[in-house]
Amino acid sequence: MSLKQLIENCKRNDTKAQGQLYQLYASKLFTLCLKYSKNYADAEDNLQDAFITIFKKIDQYNFKGSFEGWMKRIAVNTALQRYRGTAVFDIVKEENISSVSVEIEDESLFNVDFLLQLIQELPDRYRLVFNLYALDGYTHKEIAGLLEISEGTSKSNLARARLILKQKIENYKASRNSHSL
Repeated sequence: MSLKQLIENCKRNDTKAQGQLYQLYASKLFTLCLKYSKNYADAEDNLQDAFITIFKKIDQYNFKGSFEGWMKRIAVNTALQRYRGTAVFDIVKEENISSVSVEIEDESLFNVDFLLQLIQELPDRYRLVFNLYALDGYTHKEIAGLLEISEGTSKSNLARARLILKQKIENYKASRNSHSL
């Protein structure tokens, strides 16, 4: 069955088609939910909530643009909805935080899972902004709108996230070097 037919069947509330769509995209959307969730259990909840929304709003999908992209936006918005209106975002006035960059000289020391673990350990406000900006390519203006914060807060949170990641990477490298002596 083609994707278009599968979507059409989902629009008719065909539970078999909904199950097939879930099987087809659950792992991709779960990975996305995990990036924006505090932990695995929250990511599972966000995935379920995202699919509920997808099935409720599938009539709005008009086959213009990527269906996967449409679903990803719903999944991200579902995960971010948990943070809207909560006090996870601080307004920080930091003139000393400039554009901190994280440079990894020897990439063989780090694997993707390790780096994702470091990102997952960031405080919520920093992790969300870092993921949206660095991993998903959102602008600070878009992030400000999604998270209901100012662009300045978005920039500050990104700089803080990069600073924390840089410190964690440097600490890890230092501990590896001390163990190899």
